[in-house]
Amino acid sequence: MFMAQIKEEIGKIVGDEIVFSVERPEDPEHGDYSSNVALVLSKKEGKNPKEVAERIKDQLGSSASKFGFLEKVEVAGPGFLNFFLAKKALIQALGNPVSKLTKKQKINIEFVSANPTGPLTMANGRGGFYGDALANIFEALGHNVTREYYINDAGNQIKLLGESILAADGKIPPREEFYKGEYIKKLKGKTAKQATAILLKEIKSSLKKAGVKFDVWFSEDKNLHKKGELKKVLEFLNKKHAIKEKEGALWLGDAVVIKSDKNPTYFLADLAYHYDKFIKRKFDIAVDVWGADHHGYIERMKNGVEAIGVSPDRLKIIIMQLVRLVSGGKEVKMSKRTGEFVTLDELLKDVGVDAVRWFFLERSPNTHMDFDMDFARERSKKNPVYYVQYAHARACSILRNGKQVKFRTSDVQILKETEELALIKKILQLPEIIEDIASDYQVHRLTRYAYEFAQTFTNFYEKHLVIDKKNRELTQARLALVFATKKTLKQTLGLMGISAPEKM
Repeated sequence: MFMAQIKEEIGKIVGDEIVFSVERPEDPEHGDYSSNVALVLSKKEGKNPKEVAERIKDQLGSSASKFGFLEKVEVAGPGFLNFFLAKKALIQALGNPVSKLTKKQKINIEFVSANPTGPLTMANGRGGFYGDALANIFEALGHNVTREYYINDAGNQIKLLGESILAADGKIPPREEFYKGEYIKKLKGKTAKQATAILLKEIKSSLKKAGVKFDVWFSEDKNLHKKGELKKVLEFLNKKHAIKEKEGALWLGDAVVIKSDKNPTYFLADLAYHYDKFIKRKFDIAVDVWGADHHGYIERMKNGVEAIGVSPDRLKIIIMQLVRLVSGGKEVKMSKRTGEFVTLDELLKDVGVDAVRWFFLERSPNTHMDFDMDFARERSKKNPVYYVQYAHARACSILRNGKQVKFRTSDVQILKETEELALIKKILQLPEIIEDIASDYQVHRLTRYAYEFAQTFTNFYEKHLVIDKKNRELTQARLALVFATKKTLKQTLGLMGISAPEKM
């Protein structure tokens, strides 16, 4: 879209080695787009940023009419270049579908992946909704996406689950590290394997209620251990002379893969899993969505991927920071190990899927967040998710009232009011937002865009009569604009997995 075109034209002038930005300024007086290229280039050349900006502006063309989509370019502040879009370009671009990337990639997104040792907690929802929305973004651009859940059904946590059940049944003494809670008591008489199957079924049910879908459920036990994949990867690394013996254990770099008791570590299983992703299934990109407690494993995993012959840049690890549940102004303490937690099912039932999704998605993954139960429960326009849904319902209502009037997208060419043009510009931002997220994985851009879009639409219909019986041409133009608004709002909500009601 326009941002990419502006960046391309500037790049032709300054060269590929200059790293600069083109962004959408918050203040519309600063243009539709703004670039810091002159500030960056001036440091390299040792010249005044404003002089550099004027030079670039002249090279672009003072009116920028040769590009067809710009009305003018201005130099502002210490040396920013501000770009103003031409009305004609806005009208022509309205209604175009989201742009597709020329290079499609095969992408694996592995998320949630909670151990099958208990129900999903509300904290698991943060990574679940994030991964689901990110997958939607990649699919919107035409990538081949696989949503994957890694089932940790092998190792010490499963053994601990079995022992926890035995302790709850009074068959062995209880220990501090055992899992507790009512769900453990309900599993009395079950083996660890049986309990895992029951809990996994419950996890799948919870995710279905949350609208989070997976294409692949990858079992660590069945797909790695029982197929001897850990041994195969170890042999592969040995042939590359990547494994060293020290203190009776086998090491890859500074990480143990086989302990001195000859048992494999979790790291070796993780290596085998990523070998399966990159080498056997040939994914171009693997996105791992991890909890905050795994932050220390990032470098180790990147080094491990490199050791199996894959560029670490192809592994994208997203850390989801901690969530505090707040109700009545107080934090609700949660711990799966002690059995004191709010399940995802409980949160969905109490607050609703749409509100839960919105509130989890509106914060960047790398920030801690408080989930305010009281605010999320509020079903009014004060709640941002309902504010955006009301905007969509309003657009549907306007279109129903004007259903007798025929219109085309091209009818909008007569529109000229500030609020009308602002709404068109907001509609045209969605493809750029999608491409931004596909680049930096910051899904929270969607909630911010959706809310700003709803505000822009609200400002438009509060100031202008859409259906004017005295002016059919203007009515057709504004109905065409409302139709484009409805379509874009629905697509934006859909990318987040949030419903777009036609009546509220």
